Amino acid sequence: MQKKFSWPVIKQRRDAYVKRLNGIYADNLEKSHVEHIDGNATFTNDRCVTVAGKTLSAKHILIATGGYPVVPNIPGAEHGITSDGFFELDDIPTKSVVVGAGYIAVELAGILQSLGSDVSLVIRFDKVLRKFDSLISTSVTNELEKIGVKICRQTQVISVANQADGRLTLDTTKSMLKDINSIIWAVGRLPLSQIGLEKVNVETDSKGHIKVDEYQNTSAENIYALGDVCGKALLTPVAIAAGRKLALRVFGNEADAKMDYNLIPTVIFSHPPVGTIGLSEEEALKHYGKESVKVFSSTFVPLYHAVTERKVKTSMKLVCAGSQEKVVGLHMLGQGCDEILQGFAVAIKMGATKKDFDDTVAIHPTSSEELVTLR
Repeated sequence: MQKKFSWPVIKQRRDAYVKRLNGIYADNLEKSHVEHIDGNATFTNDRCVTVAGKTLSAKHILIATGGYPVVPNIPGAEHGITSDGFFELDDIPTKSVVVGAGYIAVELAGILQSLGSDVSLVIRFDKVLRKFDSLISTSVTNELEKIGVKICRQTQVISVANQADGRLTLDTTKSMLKDINSIIWAVGRLPLSQIGLEKVNVETDSKGHIKVDEYQNTSAENIYALGDVCGKALLTPVAIAAGRKLALRVFGNEADAKMDYNLIPTVIFSHPPVGTIGLSEEEALKHYGKESVKVFSSTFVPLYHAVTERKVKTSMKLVCAGSQEKVVGLHMLGQGCDEILQGFAVAIKMGATKKDFDDTVAIHPTSSEELVTLR
């Protein structure tokens, strides 16, 4: 008997898993004798924090409030949802529109299409993930189309309207998209910094991100900030690492402890997944100059797909710089690239060169061996 995927089942299990994790974190806080107060906190003029009817003060204050997804300021935008509401869906929409070209848009579009939804992806330019290396941007855009996602290029949304049957119509600069069951806004995130920062002289940029130095110090003495609220490297492991370094500096007698924001490995859970670290080819050329940059790349069908009807290719690129051919960037797309990246990230962080890669014995048959056999 053929089994059918059940969204309600996976949603129930996901919710239970998250609830379990929340309980674990709450227990860990309690075991560490951390007082947990639920509420919306705000600063006062006398450098205190008010929350849930309490007023708190401390020598050291850390702001790690994160961010929230943007909803565009257009008529009918309230009919759409954001990534926060994705798991609130009762079932997989028959027809979906995802608006955005970043990693959240790419991931959600891939998930929905793979689970049977008819997905359109609305982007302002010609490719997704434009801030990434051209190999990644071009390859992911092509793979989305190969799995059936309809990409509406050079398109912006004008308005959203309800149809008589409860479905939605999206009016864009190119055409009308009708009979939509769900619209997901994935057009960026803003910092959750509306907490009275002006009362304690904590400076922000034009978008509300808190300005910090290399040690996570804000413009106010003994008030620190890290994570998405600062607008740099918006990844959970980055915030965790920055928090550990800050704790070591403030309380662990390591005066020079600070987060290194260079060479941060990043994975995008697209279909297939992406792994990337360091400079893109374009960034390396701009930084080092054409004469000092050498690029090695390969596109191939991994052995896994030798017997499958659909041949999903893997693409890899090494960006090297200088006379020693130091590896300053690694970019790849394909099955397992998300797992492959972590180990290679250690090597690149340690300053590995192309020769170091070449001197490493390949593991056969794997996709990762391509990185140590590139010519």
